[in-house]
Amino acid sequence: MAIKIVKSPIKKSELLEIASEEFGDIVKAVVDVEQEIMAIGGELHADEEVLLIEGGSKRENTWGITIYPEKSEEEWLEFDSMINLKPIFGNRSRDIENPQIKEKIKKIVKKLIVE
Repeated sequence: MAIKIVKSPIKKSELLEIASEEFGDIVKAVVDVEQEIMAIGGELHADEEVLLIEGGSKRENTWGITIYPEKSEEEWLEFDSMINLKPIFGNRSRDIENPQIKEKIKKIVKKLIVE
């Protein structure tokens, strides 16, 4: 499946289709918290991040997440990715350590994925 840049809302059913074509129940995504867009459908977060950066995103604004489209909104996001290791920007783990960034990501995903 080709990586898709999401700038306007997509339906959750499209996300479920992407999940079934790739990993079964998950979709990897990279969110640009500055531009409020995301890349989805890649095999690796790193591939999605490269596409966003080629489109003008900055590394300090891109964060890897995993979306579980069949789970409830309270538990459908996982903030674990190798691309989140950004010691120079204050993030020293695969998790997103800044709670404000996590909240911003949740809002962006909620805006871009609709029922």
